[in-house]
Amino acid sequence: MQGLLIRWLILTLAIVLSSYLIGGIRVSGFLPAFFAAALLGLLNTFFRPILILLTLPINLITFGLFTLVINALMLKMASGVVPGFQVQGFWAAFWGALVISIVNWLLISLFRDPVIFD
Repeated sequence: MQGLLIRWLILTLAIVLSSYLIGGIRVSGFLPAFFAAALLGLLNTFFRPILILLTLPINLITFGLFTLVINALMLKMASGVVPGFQVQGFWAAFWGALVISIVNWLLISLFRDPVIFD
């Protein structure tokens, strides 16, 4: 349970950081980023595997780069539901998804502790 909360906070931090780096992403505070991270986590858990399976041929042709488009779609969907979290346009969602993925990967790799994440 503690690992889930830490991953949630890391994703929240990644969303806040992406709002500072990408011009088309706006977060009005910590709470909208926190809820956006929760919704993004749920979307990535339930819908992302289905979308990756459905787009497997194009994902294979692009050597997995189409996954960034799927991540951008998930980010755009989360922005449509969470008030105070806005993503304007596809390219903002694309670059935001890239930043969020990199920051999330770096922070989880940095704080990788078997006691915390098990």
